Amino acid sequence: MNRYVFFLDLKQDDDLIQEYERYHDDVWPEIEQQIRDTGVTHCEIYRVSNRLVLMVESEKEMDWDRKALLDEQHDKTQEWELLMWNYQQAIPGFEEKGKWQLAKKIYTLKND
Repeated sequence: MNRYVFFLDLKQDDDLIQEYERYHDDVWPEIEQQIRDTGVTHCEIYRVSNRLVLMVESEKEMDWDRKALLDEQHDKTQEWELLMWNYQQAIPGFEEKGKWQLAKKIYTLKND
């Protein structure tokens, strides 16, 4: 199993944050299907304050460029992403690099 962790910020506005969370209570079925169709087997989003953490798992190593291309060609995904951008903002210092930023894993607990 491959695990990937991403970060993104929400706009610092309590009403917008609550609305964003409500959208995620009932994600559009086409979005969830597209996530699965592009190789993701498990996906979770966590929030602390306005910082989001996205954890993604896949059976095979993900080709993020391929996933991005497939998502760009999927009309509902583009509609969803445009809608979500009303609530999201780039992490400071990453404004030119897009939305979700892939984290570098720096530690794993060893099991002896």
